[in-house]
Amino acid sequence: MERKTPLYDAHVALGGKIVPFAGYLLPVEYPTGVIAEHRAVRAQAGLFDVSHMGEATLRGADALGNLNRLLTNDFTGMKDGQARYSPMCDENGGTVDDLLVYKFGEGDYMLVLNAANREKDVKWIAEHLSGDVVFEDVSDGVAQIALQGPASEEILRAAKPEWALPKRNYRFKAQADTLVSRTGYTGEDGFEIYLKPEKAAELWDALLDAGKPFGLIPCGLGARDTLRMEAAMPLYGHELSADITPLEAGLDVFVKLDKPEFIGRQGLLDRGARVRRCGLVPVDRGIPREGAQVFAGDEPIGRVTSGTHLPTLGHAACMALLKTEYTQPDAEALIDVRGRKIRAKVVPLPFYKRRTNA
Repeated sequence: MERKTPLYDAHVALGGKIVPFAGYLLPVEYPTGVIAEHRAVRAQAGLFDVSHMGEATLRGADALGNLNRLLTNDFTGMKDGQARYSPMCDENGGTVDDLLVYKFGEGDYMLVLNAANREKDVKWIAEHLSGDVVFEDVSDGVAQIALQGPASEEILRAAKPEWALPKRNYRFKAQADTLVSRTGYTGEDGFEIYLKPEKAAELWDALLDAGKPFGLIPCGLGARDTLRMEAAMPLYGHELSADITPLEAGLDVFVKLDKPEFIGRQGLLDRGARVRRCGLVPVDRGIPREGAQVFAGDEPIGRVTSGTHLPTLGHAACMALLKTEYTQPDAEALIDVRGRKIRAKVVPLPFYKRRTNA
């Protein structure tokens, strides 16, 4: 039976279309619709319930050593108040999950896990720990709200003027029982806020109220997916899996092969990157979907991992895993869309990149 987040009643009251997702009942869209929600995040701001995500704490003198052995990234130079992204591999180099790590202090970390992988991740991590370390799944005691879009900071300051906000991406501020992180899954500036479940509805309402003058609207899973697609952010089960390595997914910068041994290092070296994630934009009409086969002439060269219409850019696009030799920009390919091969070309990722003042 699917579970309800602390904001379930708020979604129903707002007319959210509820669907099962990763073991929870969540809104896929509101009456505004996916396109309007997507565009609100790009132009103003959107509010998401992401309380289905998993959280775990890792504490002890050997916490850092365990992180560096479990994850592909290097956490040695991480500062207090910093968040860092990393894949986590099995012995063969396949991806167990990708996650965020928050550092509160020496030997004091929080891990954020993908909702569908929570139980698997917790079991995997617990079975591979050693030394002086305590690991605890705290997911049921944490709610998470994501405020995303260019007006996010103004809205959050209006709703919570007493809060200290992180100024840089992948930094966070902890206050009372709340953690405010400058992170997100949309390609826009924004915040992910972790708090006690019993406080979630109050904050949700306060943000929506403060955000009205800025055009803030609630957003569902549909917009979350189209936004992450435009930003070319991988989704576990699509661009990452036990059969897809972080190197094949193009996450090389988060894989530190030069650090001491970590789980999956030798597997990654042995496998290399026979395929690579790339972007494809159709030349002909058609929307490639997950699983569609990709060809060079009559030769199969890969498959689509995610595909949709990109509302900001006004055209269809997809991410695909192709044989490495076919992933050069402007390379031509054919995609089988419902039995019809449409022409496409390889493009650099991400499809969309937000403008900054820097």
